[in-house]
Amino acid sequence: MKIEQIYTGCLAQGAYYIESNGEAIVIDPLREVDPYIQKAERNNAKIKYVFETHFHADFVSGHLDLSKKTGAPIVYGPNANPAFEAIIAKDGQEFQVGDVTLKVIHTPGHTMESTCYLLKDEKGKEVGLFSGDTLFIGDVGRPDLAQKVASDLTQEKLAGYLFDSLREKIMPLADDVIVYPAHGAGSACGKNMSKETTDTLGNQKKTNYALRADMTKEEFIKEVTTGLVAPPAYFPLNVMLNIQGYESIDKVLERGQHSLSPDAFETAANETGALVLDTRDPQTFAKGFIPNSINIGIDGQFAPWVGAMIPDIKQEILLITDEGREEEVVTRLARVGYDHTIGYLNGGFAAWEKSGKEVDHIRSIDADEFAQIMEKENLNVLDVRKKSEYQSEHVVDAENAPLDFINESMLQVDKNKTYYVHCAGGYRSMIFNSILRARGYDNLIDIKGGFKGIKESGKFSLTDYVCPSTLL
Repeated sequence: MKIEQIYTGCLAQGAYYIESNGEAIVIDPLREVDPYIQKAERNNAKIKYVFETHFHADFVSGHLDLSKKTGAPIVYGPNANPAFEAIIAKDGQEFQVGDVTLKVIHTPGHTMESTCYLLKDEKGKEVGLFSGDTLFIGDVGRPDLAQKVASDLTQEKLAGYLFDSLREKIMPLADDVIVYPAHGAGSACGKNMSKETTDTLGNQKKTNYALRADMTKEEFIKEVTTGLVAPPAYFPLNVMLNIQGYESIDKVLERGQHSLSPDAFETAANETGALVLDTRDPQTFAKGFIPNSINIGIDGQFAPWVGAMIPDIKQEILLITDEGREEEVVTRLARVGYDHTIGYLNGGFAAWEKSGKEVDHIRSIDADEFAQIMEKENLNVLDVRKKSEYQSEHVVDAENAPLDFINESMLQVDKNKTYYVHCAGGYRSMIFNSILRARGYDNLIDIKGGFKGIKESGKFSLTDYVCPSTLL
């Protein structure tokens, strides 16, 4: 038996490949499915099933393409009602894969169709729990997402279902069962997950706040729902794609990898109304970029921030990337449902600059220069980190303008004033600055290195540190 966790840091997402005696399954696959198929082919194995733990909100699953390419049926747990052919398993139903067995454990709460899969080895011993978004390492799935697609559900009602699912279905399992969750730290599907991506169930019973043995349902509901903020706007849109279906990733990649000269790129931007997305490093972007383009760096939590910043998943997109990374960027956009990339700038920004076309830039200074300026005058400082980060510790007199809610945050910005903008490390502040720059705000100065650099400099007055209760 082989169990492989295929972890994608950008989405903080874990897919799973399980193989036994020439047969394999994939649980919660990513949008690009060829790696799973190639893995099975190398091992002379046949993918027998594609298991889904629920209708995902934070990414578009590869279940449809994987099923079409391999002939493997898609399996959901009870209550699922997809618009395509699938096996809707019963609670307790078992599926044989080679010499091992997967048992369906219906665990409503995160969503009503949420299901865990219990793996039994060749001898029938329970060895692994693929817990989806029901149970994370250090946390449990947030219970407020399903209410976006089902008006009769409240987060309190869903939290109550989750309490029962955990107590009646999961916690009675043996302590040595390994928990394999769908997400880790950085995902917006839970409040404060561990950086670890697996653990024993026994250790989770000891350390996970939501699994305390003496916890009442009322206490659970209160603690699980405390600290939740509105999920990214693209979440319900991804849910609907996962329920209703989507275009093949092959067609998306073909359309997105359309090479455009600077002239053709400029014409396309003007004629289509496409968003110009620059995925280069934030500091590289600051030194020179195409006017009105926005920066979301590929080497960060790219896909979630695309989803948070671009409200329409049908928005046409034109790309500026580092050379050779065009396919990667188109793929990572498609992971969160942004399937309408229509081309990229051949030769990247260097080609644009060489053509003599207009170039813009954003001033970026380090913490030392920031401190020198602050000594001489009172400055307007915008901290674009999440509210929980800001409340934990921040520069005295800085305003919190979370990037997550940029449309509300920009109301705090006066076009007639100069602002010094920082996040934690410099990634999010450049997203914020580039978006406002494209909207006509030319009075924002970026602090490279972010709060980390500010704190390490030792030159700023900071509020007392408070341990955050949530990372949302």
